[in-house]
Amino acid sequence: MNEEFILSLKEIVKEKGINEELLFSTIEDALVLAYKKNYGSNNPSVRVEMNRSNGDIHVYSQKKVVEEVYDAVDEISLEDAKGIDPIYQMDDIVEIEVTPKKFGRVSAQAAKQVVIQRIKEAERNTIYNQFITKEFDIITGNVIRKDRGNVFIDLGKIEALLTSSEQIPGERYDFHQKLKLYIVEVKNTTKGAQVILSRTHPGLVKRLFELEVPEIYEGVVEIKNIAREAGSRTKIAVHSNDENVDAMGACVGPKGIRVQNIVNELNNEKIDIIKWSKSPEEYISNALSPAKVLSVDVNEDEKCTKVVVDDDQLSLAIGKEGQNVRLAAKLTGWKIDIKSKSQMLESEKLDNIEE
Repeated sequence: MNEEFILSLKEIVKEKGINEELLFSTIEDALVLAYKKNYGSNNPSVRVEMNRSNGDIHVYSQKKVVEEVYDAVDEISLEDAKGIDPIYQMDDIVEIEVTPKKFGRVSAQAAKQVVIQRIKEAERNTIYNQFITKEFDIITGNVIRKDRGNVFIDLGKIEALLTSSEQIPGERYDFHQKLKLYIVEVKNTTKGAQVILSRTHPGLVKRLFELEVPEIYEGVVEIKNIAREAGSRTKIAVHSNDENVDAMGACVGPKGIRVQNIVNELNNEKIDIIKWSKSPEEYISNALSPAKVLSVDVNEDEKCTKVVVDDDQLSLAIGKEGQNVRLAAKLTGWKIDIKSKSQMLESEKLDNIEE
């Protein structure tokens, strides 16, 4: 050990953000093991001290002061202890230097291994701490490779995972393609931080709107709920906390530029922006947009509704393969039964006949 080593050590401490005293203490513990391994010491009470300034190393055997010695390895008589220093009393611990002449080479190797290990641990912890604060947030990364349906994303200091279940159906992922992704989970594993990403999570849409719409970021406009079928369609319910601000208009943006930027990022996924309301009737009616609703009859106890639309609006209200009504139900949390005006009249006629 020498001053050059100590200077290098302190530079590493500064660069990697490792606790300096913890690193020195860890090296000293490693040197204790190295001493016992290389010099056959049976004494469990050995202390190694490293000079923090010049790197000098000293090894001390620790012995307990006793009246009568039964184990010369761990014990020393009071008489012998006072011969070293008169201040020693019974049960004190006496330290006797036992530093081997050739211990420098052994200690350097052991210290190097500990430093390398500590650097790796510190880097893993730094990366984990960096990304755990970004959990449930949006991040930009580049596609670097694909394997067995999974896509691996370069986030700078780490390679993150986009599993097949978190990929938008039909979306292509090309080498070096830049993507915005949602961090759904950050794990601290023995191999370091593992970051799980998503392109399908509703949170991705929420974060994209927060990036595009200043009113949302500032809290003037609030996203109340999102229902999404990734790659196909999303419904987002918004509310303005300022009567002078139009929530839907703010999200759409001038000439539709804000919502169009999000649509482009999601590869032309359709986005319905609807106005949230405390009134279930109004909220459900809005949620079935673009269909126009004639009436909404709610059953509070069963959390279900009966909705009537014009005949020419029925297919629009239901949507292709039931998607529109399915997303509206998911968005509002209500079961929705839709009938056309003629179906409702026919049902009422049958009810009258039965009566």
